[in-house]
Amino acid sequence: MKTSKLKYSGYSIFILLLAALLSRSGNPVNSEKDEMALFIDSLINEMTIEEKAGQLTLYTSGWTVTGPQLRDDYVEELKAGRAGNLFNAHTVDYAIKLQKTAVEETRLGIPLLFGLDVIHGYKTTFPIPLAEAASWDLELIEKTARLSAKEASAAGINWTYNPMVDIARDPRWGRVAEGAGEDVYLGSLIGAAKVRGYQGSDLSDPNTILACVKHFAAYGAAQAGRDYHTVELSDRVLRETYLPPFKAALDAGATTVMTSFNELDGLPASGNHHLMTGILRDEWGFDGFVVTDYTAINEMVPHGVVANNKEAAELAFNAGVEMDMQGGLYAQYIPELIKEGRIKESTLDAYVKRVLEMKYRLGLFEDPYRYLNPKREEQTLYSQELMDHALEVAKESIVLLKNESVNNRPILPLSKSTKSIALIGPLADNQKDMLGTWHVAGDASKAITLLQGIKDTASDVKINYARGTGFSGNDISGFAEALEMAKNSDVVVMALGENYQQSGEAASRSEIGLPGNQLALLKQVQALGKPVVLLAMAGRPLTLEWSHENIPAIVNTWHLGTMAGKAIAEVLFGDHNPSGKLTMTFPRNVGQVPVYYNMKNTGRPFSAENKYTSKYIDVSNSPLYPFGYGLSYSTFSYSDIELSKASMTQNETLTLSVNVKNTGQYDGKEVVQLYIRDLVGSVTRPVKELKGFQKIALKAGESRKVTFSITTQDLAFYTRDMSFKAEPGDFEVFIGTSSAEGVSTRFALQ
Repeated sequence: MKTSKLKYSGYSIFILLLAALLSRSGNPVNSEKDEMALFIDSLINEMTIEEKAGQLTLYTSGWTVTGPQLRDDYVEELKAGRAGNLFNAHTVDYAIKLQKTAVEETRLGIPLLFGLDVIHGYKTTFPIPLAEAASWDLELIEKTARLSAKEASAAGINWTYNPMVDIARDPRWGRVAEGAGEDVYLGSLIGAAKVRGYQGSDLSDPNTILACVKHFAAYGAAQAGRDYHTVELSDRVLRETYLPPFKAALDAGATTVMTSFNELDGLPASGNHHLMTGILRDEWGFDGFVVTDYTAINEMVPHGVVANNKEAAELAFNAGVEMDMQGGLYAQYIPELIKEGRIKESTLDAYVKRVLEMKYRLGLFEDPYRYLNPKREEQTLYSQELMDHALEVAKESIVLLKNESVNNRPILPLSKSTKSIALIGPLADNQKDMLGTWHVAGDASKAITLLQGIKDTASDVKINYARGTGFSGNDISGFAEALEMAKNSDVVVMALGENYQQSGEAASRSEIGLPGNQLALLKQVQALGKPVVLLAMAGRPLTLEWSHENIPAIVNTWHLGTMAGKAIAEVLFGDHNPSGKLTMTFPRNVGQVPVYYNMKNTGRPFSAENKYTSKYIDVSNSPLYPFGYGLSYSTFSYSDIELSKASMTQNETLTLSVNVKNTGQYDGKEVVQLYIRDLVGSVTRPVKELKGFQKIALKAGESRKVTFSITTQDLAFYTRDMSFKAEPGDFEVFIGTSSAEGVSTRFALQ
């Protein structure tokens, strides 16, 4: 049995005595789970109501110019046992002081959990999640989470509020940057990979951290793409589209879940019993704990479902929410609510047990300082291992959108013998915005700019740099210098897009083109007649229709993190062949939104010959760049699909194969994508759905047979009576380079 290094008021002795008694009675404590239950149950028996409420309370730390700092009132709450968890409290020296207060200055000495939004790295900043998803490389994504956990845990963090698995189909919503895009299948796989990366195989290993899957649920469906806004959708859509990634993450072992800000079916998520208990606990059997998002319980008052904060605390508690982030309402009202009989102490004990179990599994009762090693912190932050991975994943995340020929040759990759390049734009020599949204503790001074990356990659090329313009407003004072640089250069590279604050939380945009007057500058540069490469750097899909029609080469580089400049430069000059594929559709204009690949047909599907079909009269139905799209410096051809059989039964597996050939002059990687359409269902079905993919590397001229297997599970959906099953009938299968391009055939399910 574990013996705690902490000093508790007699309950450790109680555990040992109880264990001895159970052993004598023929019921030995024979498992880690038994030990944990005995330990925690005995601890709960010694706690006051106020101390129990404290374990369900999570407060934030602040940061001033002199370093991290905890508010005085929070310090007093901590010492009184009324604050059992903290977030935004990082760095080892600071965390040691706080943990020491919890362990040595409170009545029971229960250690703290330390949480932080480690969204795409702690200090070493990796590409934003939407960018990383474009790699379609699950091993790489899992490794990012593993290394993020390694670095964050070295700074005292043992809990991250990630992965965000919200399916998002409206690029106006700023938080698309935090997720994996629009697809349920891919989003589920990525969410599970991140959970495995953060939590590892043993939570007591001090380089693992708890994962928190967010935001439960349907936050990505906020109306009008406006953050924190209302969500209204059917139970069918909820279960088909928005819940599966959560279930996949929980099946991968995720230990905590965060509530969403939005309402669903008229109830804010933090007070929604159907979500938090009916689905999460009763249907899925989740045994971790639920934490709200920042002050989400308090916000149920302006939502209008409760009259005051006390009622809000009661509603959230009875819905099944264990922990209150930042609102302080559980600490304030749980004792009153217990006394008044409006909530049950037995439920309170169950909630506290779930929180304490996580502290136990992290090994904090055995050693509350196991995450707090100054030497390890020094050795781990910005280690070569992390920086190497940051470069690799950044390169794999870049998506080539367009690459036309100029003078009988594709404009990209650029030649290192090019005499001069004009590098223009507010993101050309910019460190902080390379890091993107939610870069937490990332140090901008460590980020490699595009200017520096080009200098390091193509040292003989003369670079004529001008910022040109900014991210907002109509100031054109920098245009003249930029145009002069362009005139005196062989090639122009335009580094345009969003700064790190123009995407992410609370950064919804009603127009999602190049911000400020960047497009005006681009148009004037293009008018010079020089070869132009547009680098679109952003945290969301942008509307780039004019650029697509007028600029010969476009590269979507997103916000790539610490190693952004080097990664982009290596792609520009051909040291790396881009292979990224979009996981979110790029609309032609905002009027098309929402637009996504797996929509449903209508009774009047598009026909160019018939006005009275579903279409716009001023723009094509098709997006500018579809889901799964991304070019390479090479080209790939696909043979016809071979089926192992023309039909399958409910218990059989169907095998499909296709030959993929690299028909270009460069070695490259291709993401081979499998889509299926159920032609007739008891309810309408999407025009196609991603059901498999493989990322393969092919040398120039090389061919490879790529094989997929299909089971009835891949064909199942929520039928008319809401049963989840596959229905007999005909199916069309597509295999190709994107959701819009490939080869197809049909098969039947008997």
